[in-house]
Amino acid sequence: MTARRTWKKRESDVASFFKGTRTPLSGGNSKVTRADVIHDQLFIECKLKKKHTVVTLWDSTADLAKTEGKTPVVALCEKNRPGFWLMVHSDDLEKLIGEFNGK
Repeated sequence: MTARRTWKKRESDVASFFKGTRTPLSGGNSKVTRADVIHDQLFIECKLKKKHTVVTLWDSTADLAKTEGKTPVVALCEKNRPGFWLMVHSDDLEKLIGEFNGK
């Protein structure tokens, strides 16, 4: 089991990254939002686990990307669902946004 202050710290770090505030009593007990972060535009859920399967996939993708000098991005697709989800490390987010803005 993860120590309470450990996941609270991670939620605070994520909130700070997105210029939001960690939701005290997050989940059903909060009177503000059920999200882990209070933010005007985003609903942010934080999950701290010893290991996430998708992060293992990202790690192997990052190794391959590094050999080519590229930014790793994992696109998650599900059968019979349009669109896709993108996984990129927070350190690479500005670089990814720059690619969309032509910088």
